[in-house]
Amino acid sequence: MTEVLAGRYELGERLGVGGMSTVRLASDRRLEREVAVKVLAEHLAEDPQFVARFRREALAAARLVHPNIVQVFDFGLDEPTGRHYIVMERIRGQSAAEILRERSILPVSEALAIVSHACRGLDYAHRNGVVHRDIKPGNLLRSEERLVKVADFGIARNLGDESSITQVGSVLGTAAYLAPEQAHGEEAGPRADLYALGVVTYQCLSGRLPYEAQSLTELALKQQREAPTLLHMLNPEVTPQLAAAVDRALALEAGDRFASAEEMRQALADGARGVGALPEEDSTHVLAAQTAPTSVTPRRDQATADQPAVVARQPQPSRRPTPPPTAPPTSAPQRDARRAPRRRGRFRRFMTMVLILLLVVAGTAAAIVGTSNDGGSVQLREYAGQKAQELVDEIQQLIEDNTR
Repeated sequence: MTEVLAGRYELGERLGVGGMSTVRLASDRRLEREVAVKVLAEHLAEDPQFVARFRREALAAARLVHPNIVQVFDFGLDEPTGRHYIVMERIRGQSAAEILRERSILPVSEALAIVSHACRGLDYAHRNGVVHRDIKPGNLLRSEERLVKVADFGIARNLGDESSITQVGSVLGTAAYLAPEQAHGEEAGPRADLYALGVVTYQCLSGRLPYEAQSLTELALKQQREAPTLLHMLNPEVTPQLAAAVDRALALEAGDRFASAEEMRQALADGARGVGALPEEDSTHVLAAQTAPTSVTPRRDQATADQPAVVARQPQPSRRPTPPPTAPPTSAPQRDARRAPRRRGRFRRFMTMVLILLLVVAGTAAAIVGTSNDGGSVQLREYAGQKAQELVDEIQQLIEDNTR
């Protein structure tokens, strides 16, 4: 029995399956044309968040009309079956993922043609306030006329849209193509799309990813600690200038990447012609080649035919707040050294009080003797004063001897 959505779209063979939807070939009975219909998975149709995300994809893509973006014609809900759908133009051809499965490495001209078309589509999307956030080979479709179109805006976001269903700190997108800021759960801007497209370029020209990781955590650590091997060290057809342009797209910090997709497209085209900046490492490699001995056993960090060099990144500050530094524990000798002046100070004050007390006692004794013998009162007071002075001198000497 033929399946028909909304009384209009007659479903045919399955073209692809994703995590949240299935794409079917279909015939539009009303306009008598072939289309592709993306149908939301049945088990997600009752989830308001997935329905909202599906609807957002349709709205984001429908507003983008460009030769390098898959056009959205219609979307809605089929009431009898409860299925949500998006109707798109049908692209006859292959995705970049299918092309890479057949041929792991592409010629420079073919790889740059795919990436150049994607750059034009992304530049248009970014200028219209839409960030794709899931650029990968499977979402770059090349038609039989060799025109490449960006597809699947399923996790796209409108710039300035604060109503995103994505929770803060969550990660969306295929892990291998995530920009460092995405891998850390931060907000993704247009330059995150450029990073992902840089990964696609690297893969097309080398047959491998810039980072091989088994988990998102491992990917984030490698991005922080290592710089990918320059492409011209992996593929002799790649010029150093082109390698430098791709390396800039893969910069750790978003601000170090290209300012726009159009700037990236132009830099890649210039680099393929040998125009543009050279990689920063080139001068180091040339100097090493001039000064190295003729016969040396390669170290683990040196490039060999089978294992290119891994270049360590400069240490990067942590993206997490650093706790305030704690004072190191104080050793016993240091504590004793600080306590010694305090002990001497207390001893001085104690001896000074003793001195004052003795002076008061001496003065009182002299006064008592003076009042009991009127004839010698003056002489007795002078005698007491002399004794008191001698006592003061002795006590001061005692204080100095005990506090040196």
